[in-house]
Amino acid sequence: MPSTNTIPGALALTAALVVALAAPAASAGGDDDRVIRTGSCSGSADWKLKVKTDDGRLEVEGEIDSNVSGQRWRWTLRHNGSVSERGVGTTTGRSGSFEVERKVVDLAGTDAIVFRAARDGQVCRGVVNY
Repeated sequence: MPSTNTIPGALALTAALVVALAAPAASAGGDDDRVIRTGSCSGSADWKLKVKTDDGRLEVEGEIDSNVSGQRWRWTLRHNGSVSERGVGTTTGRSGSFEVERKVVDLAGTDAIVFRAARDGQVCRGVVNY
């Protein structure tokens, strides 16, 4: 018959092993390396910038939320100072937001990602060093 002193120790060891074995499986999901930055624009809108690795590239998501549907915003995505892409986004839905998602090359060293959007003098600018 096992001693009552060894049962709690065995349970603790089993729990520790379960946690240790589950951790690598959870990190394989891919979102553990995600960096998210948020902030306020120069007016009433807010911005969000997310960067994570995806198949050897960087997946970049920029979002503007103005709470007003139908606004047209000019946006630019820069990667290490160079323009990767630019365009126009229109806020939609009840949230009055738009999102830009692009994949860029994951360069050696730190990648500086800048998402900028402007409309009628209001400027939003988010930076992630990844």
